[in-house]
Amino acid sequence: MQPTDISHRPEFPAVLSLLASANLPVEDLAEEHCDHFFYIGTGDSPKGLVGLELFGDVALLRSLVVAESRRGHGDGSRLLAHAESHARAQGVRRLYLLTTTAENFFASRGYQRAARDAAPAAIRATREFSGICPASSAFMAKQL
Repeated sequence: MQPTDISHRPEFPAVLSLLASANLPVEDLAEEHCDHFFYIGTGDSPKGLVGLELFGDVALLRSLVVAESRRGHGDGSRLLAHAESHARAQGVRRLYLLTTTAENFFASRGYQRAARDAAPAAIRATREFSGICPASSAFMAKQL
């Protein structure tokens, strides 16, 4: 497997480790979340990953992270495109995310700021939206 091949369902401890190394939230994650996580590298030592929480025709994109050693190689863009493609295949029409550090990255890929009070109920009910990510986080959306 090439370091940039995208695979499905990384090992849960590896997900937690990579996310923690980038100071991304892990307290609401459970192993079953990995059903919609994709990664580059190996399952027990991913170099990048992205996850989705699916809620019918909307989804929350979460946990896009690339190990420092792999940044600048386009891995984040490839992972994002893969997650969007997977979401579309699952019937998702609108993808949402919260970010404190990567608003420009997502804006350059078609995401736009959205009003938090207009978030769909399923997104508002997630722990990431309702309590983990600060109110100062950029809430963004993209029509798929």
